[in-house]
Amino acid sequence: MRNGTHSNVSAAVGGIVLVLAIAFCPTAARGQDGAATFKSKCSACHGADGSGNTPAGKSLKAQDLRAPEIQNKTDAELATLIANGKGKMPAFKSSLSDDVIKSVVAHLRTLKK
Repeated sequence: MRNGTHSNVSAAVGGIVLVLAIAFCPTAARGQDGAATFKSKCSACHGADGSGNTPAGKSLKAQDLRAPEIQNKTDAELATLIANGKGKMPAFKSSLSDDVIKSVVAHLRTLKK
């Protein structure tokens, strides 16, 4: 192979490896998506840190998502709460996919006290 062709093949193989790495490492991408979704859908009430220490959160008595009683719930329990809502918290099952809800749960795990 000539040098130019070898470089093109190497670049193509490198690109394929990168795509496969991203595809098979969804946790990192999921965490980023979860953080962005949390910021846009949840932080107005729960705060960026999950404490619920916002004007809306205080008014609605939003739970501290960092607290043990929340963090001790299973991922499935948290996903159900996000999907179906509870009390004054709206349901998100019609606006967020199951995968996005799972990514929000993964983000919630990073908020532990």
